[in-house]
Amino acid sequence: MGAIECTKCGACCIAPDISSLNKPAGVRCQHLTDENLCAIYDKRPEVCRVYQVDETCLQIQAATLEERVTRYQILFEIAPENSR
Repeated sequence: MGAIECTKCGACCIAPDISSLNKPAGVRCQHLTDENLCAIYDKRPEVCRVYQVDETCLQIQAATLEERVTRYQILFEIAPENSR
């Protein structure tokens, strides 16, 4: 299989927590634009820099972003902040 391209869905900027940005799990990153792009891309934290598109993106494919986020959280057993 060839390289997997980012679909720019934004799930990876919503589903997990990003502690270096004080972003809780399940909350949209404050730097994620309406186009699902990073507004601080050149200055993003290391955790975001090292994140790689992989099979996870294929496993969480869904019709809506909300469904993708839910599938991501189930896959990695992440509880959204509002459910803790």
